[in-house]
This record gives sequence, C-alpha cells and structure tokens, in this order.
Amino acid sequence: MIVVDSHLDLAWNALNWNRDLTLPVEEIRRAEAHMSDHHRGANTVCFPEMRRGDVAICLATILSRCTTVHDPMLDYRSQEVASAMGHGQRNYYRIMEGKGQLRMLRNPDDIKNHLEAWRQGSREAIGYILSMEGADPILSPADAASWWEKGLRVVGLTHYGVGVYGHGTSSPGGLTDKGFELLKAFEELGMIVDVTHLTDKGFWQVLDSFPGEVIASHNNCRLIVRGDRQFSDEQLRALIARGAVIGAVLDSWMLWPDYVPAQTDNGQVKLARVVDHIDHICQLAGNAANIGIGSDLDGGFGREQSPSDLDTIADLQNIPSLLRAKGYSESDVEGVMHGNWIRFFNQAWSA
Repeated sequence: MIVVDSHLDLAWNALNWNRDLTLPVEEIRRAEAHMSDHHRGANTVCFPEMRRGDVAICLATILSRCTTVHDPMLDYRSQEVASAMGHGQRNYYRIMEGKGQLRMLRNPDDIKNHLEAWRQGSREAIGYILSMEGADPILSPADAASWWEKGLRVVGLTHYGVGVYGHGTSSPGGLTDKGFELLKAFEELGMIVDVTHLTDKGFWQVLDSFPGEVIASHNNCRLIVRGDRQFSDEQLRALIARGAVIGAVLDSWMLWPDYVPAQTDNGQVKLARVVDHIDHICQLAGNAANIGIGSDLDGGFGREQSPSDLDTIADLQNIPSLLRAKGYSESDVEGVMHGNWIRFFNQAWSA
C-alpha cells in the first residue's frame, strides 16, 4: 500500500550524520558499526528502503536551529549560519533531484502526476514536499517569500528550546513578536503551518491568529503518553475542527508512558502502540479522516528507540493489518496510510 510519511529528516541525516541515503540500509549500518554513539549503525531510513516500503511521498525537512539548547548536532551560533546550513540542506534535495532520487511536489498537479507515475511502476524518484522544522533558517518575515519561491511549503515555527520565532518543546513561553509577523507573511504566501513542537501557549496563539492551513506533522496523544511533546484531547479536537491532519510518530518515548531513552526496555514497544494513538484520534474525530503517518524515523534515534517489530521504514507496511484487526475499513486504512495527506494537500493548495 502506498505510504505518505509526513516527517523525515532526510537532509539532516545526510549532511549532519554523513549518511549516503542512496545506499542499502545494511551498507549504511556497516559504515557506522565502529562508532560509539548508540544511534549509529541503527538507521532505519534510506531511499532503497523507502521504495521497498512503497513510501511514495514524504515531507522532507530542513532542520537547522539557533536556539537556547545549543545542541552541537542541531544548533548554530547565529541565525545567519543556521540559514546557510538550511540552504545547504535544501541544496542536498536539489542534488538528489538531479540524480533522479527525489522529485519535488509543489502543487496538486505535481502530486497527481507523481502518483500516476508511481502506480505505473516508475519508482526511482520519491516525491517530497519541502518542509522546515523550526523556522530559524528564515532570516526575517520578508525572507519567507524567497523560501516559498524555492519550494518551501510547510513550516513549524519552533523545535526544542527558545528560537527566533517562539518557544518550543520543553520551554515555557509562546511566540515572539517576530513569530506573529512571520505568521502574517505565511498567510499572504499560502504557507502551511506545522504546529508540532509548539508549546501549549504557542499552539493556541497560532490557532487564534493564523487563519490559514495547519497540520501536525508528527504528534501523538497526551492522554496516552504524558508530556508537552504530545497533544491534549482539547488540542487534538481543535486541529480536527480546523481540518488538519495529524501524523502519528514512531519514536518510542512518544509511544510508551514514562519511557526513558537508553533505559526503558524497548522490546515492549510495538507498532501496535502507534495504532493505539491513531485509534484515539479517530475516536475523538468520529472518523479516520484526520490521521496519517508522520514517522520521524531516524530523527535523532534509530532501531534502538523505534518499535521493536520495525527494522526499517519498509515495515510501515505492517500497520494496515493492525488497523484492520481493530475493525477499520479498507478505505479508512488507505486514508491513514496515504489518502488523508493527499486530500489535505490537494485541498490546501487548490484553495
């Protein structure tokens, strides 16, 4: 079954982790086997595995920060440097397009033509929608237009810590004045706002002040797993009312209550836990129209912190049978795996 995955940090993996995503997953793992970091040698994503898993389309991120976290793998000392790295990640995608590995999707016709080719067996190029996780690479609200012209279509204002445009996960505040100005620029452009990684205050500020299209590219349910990285039922209902789609994420600490990375027994975390979060959102909505897959696989973790019955991204193909076992119809299963995201982007871009 065709999969649309709404969150993959492909360029970050390629540039910051120095991974050649054109290689088979086994070769990437072997190349990293001597490295001491526990994430190394445990990757789950590469282009061949995406093709094997029928991942026809993904939201491919730009991830480059200037925040208070000061993570050496993510943060840069000035916004200008973060922007330069962001453009470097964008250029990586363009280079992969030139090699026939990827195809940028900017509008409904691009989606239609790509899916027709994919279904007819032309699967060399994986379709991608360019997104940004944390808006720090956008130098100013006026700079947003140049990013739009280069193909950027989805932006989350924050990531972790305090950035240029607002407070993100694990910080206490909301949007900055520049954040509100950026939202106005996004409204004029037709940019889609990703509310993932906003604080609760920032979440409601975006929904109250931004009339455009919103999504949650990779979020789970706070009722099942506590913490500000997940959304409350009130937030989920608000997204459903706005017609948003929410991508269920596969990071184990967002699937299992009180999970502690590198300490909790990951063997107990299975793909069925992802389906529990999907089902909860469907119960809130009264249908299966507002949920999709936003795996975040290899988003700073590997097999050691993914569901233990998943070896690579191709194993997303095991989710449909789990949904059917819970009583979901075939049309609902197709919606979760790809149809809801395709409908959302077609409608958002047509508008």
